[in-house]
Amino acid sequence: MEHYLILARSVTYAQRMQRSINRAGIRCQMFRAPRDLSDSGCAYAIKVESVDLANALRAVYGAALGPVQVFLYQNGTYREVRG
Repeated sequence: MEHYLILARSVTYAQRMQRSINRAGIRCQMFRAPRDLSDSGCAYAIKVESVDLANALRAVYGAALGPVQVFLYQNGTYREVRG
């Protein structure tokens, strides 16, 4: 299934992103980012469904928590879609 990962630079930023996205009425999930997506070992990711990405990013930017990177998961692989 297709989804997006919004990477955060720390667990604190990821938690803040998750709260802002949830407040916007969007379901999301926080977890450690896959190793191959980040150079830093402490990156965390927020998973959102494809249809929710625009609204999730609006919530994140509205809370002044810009993501480090955004990746699309499709056909078993990740591809960066915005930086």
